Amino acid sequence: MGAAAGPPGFCVGLGLALSSSAFIGGSFVLKKKGLLRLCRRGRARAGQGGHAYLREWLWWAGLLCMGVGEAANFAAYAFAPATLVTPLGALSVLVSAVLSSIFLNEQLNVHGKIGCLLSVLGSTVMVIHAPQEEEVSSLESMAEKLKEPGFIVFAVCVLLSSLLLIFVAGPRHGQHNVLVYVLVCSAIGSLSVSCVKGLGIALKELFSGKPVLREPLGWVLLVCLVICISIQINYLNKALDIFNASVVTPIYYVLFTTAVMMCSAILFKEWQHMVLANIISTISGFLTIVSGIFLLHAFRDVPLSPDLLPLFLQQGRAELHTPWRSTHTQSCQHQPLLPQQDKSSQSAEEEEEGESTGGSL
Repeated sequence: MGAAAGPPGFCVGLGLALSSSAFIGGSFVLKKKGLLRLCRRGRARAGQGGHAYLREWLWWAGLLCMGVGEAANFAAYAFAPATLVTPLGALSVLVSAVLSSIFLNEQLNVHGKIGCLLSVLGSTVMVIHAPQEEEVSSLESMAEKLKEPGFIVFAVCVLLSSLLLIFVAGPRHGQHNVLVYVLVCSAIGSLSVSCVKGLGIALKELFSGKPVLREPLGWVLLVCLVICISIQINYLNKALDIFNASVVTPIYYVLFTTAVMMCSAILFKEWQHMVLANIISTISGFLTIVSGIFLLHAFRDVPLSPDLLPLFLQQGRAELHTPWRSTHTQSCQHQPLLPQQDKSSQSAEEEEEGESTGGSL
């Protein structure tokens, strides 16, 4: 069954995920606007070690929007499947790009506009065909799922692969291979989303009056979440420090979202009751979002000059559109078989032959 026929809680989760993307995307624009105002006033920039932005209300408004967006994203995991909430995070990039072109006068080229359109289309497809996870409404059911052999094997594989990447591949290949640190962030990030899902369920029970604070699982999930987020931030900063952000961001989005979808499918059985058409549509929607994010980031600084367009799309070249029967051009049937120079030389030879023949006569 697709998402369109989902329960009311699913619609709440979807609304929270969309509002989260809107707030987070807008927060970047507000922060940037505040920093630009400080730059025009001649204050020390943040990149130069200055802290004047702490006295700028636009920067604080952006920080507030960021907090609201992260809180909405946190709450969305308690109502909607992680397979839906995580890919919709890409819409924050779209919102930021569109608002930046409007309020910051940043150019959004053709590649970026196509990328935004693809992201919207892919998100729409995923919303329509999103999986319906098994009912996990309490910490007790969450604890039962965490004890299942499938998730234990997945968690062990994630931890072992992360240790190998950190201590073996990192020192050797981390400086020239972008996948090393990004894979660490993505693998650990799949576990952090599971912790967020469990804490969201714990908060729902807390607001309903249940003694959740006495349950040890909630505290264990909180500690695991802090550890996972710390590792993610550390190695994501390393990747951004070494490689270009336009390269790191789309790769991280693809790997992180793929890992979260795998973890959710194993832990919450989100794909178990889906028909084949919904599975194919969900994967297709995700790949469409990936294509849009790639276009939006990879070609951000690539100008699209008119010379790169086909001739029939180039402006100011109307002379190329003259009719094929124009008087200025000759068809192949009316063109001389020989060039003009050859033709004149041939007539001169004929005249010489005629004179020699007349002389002999």
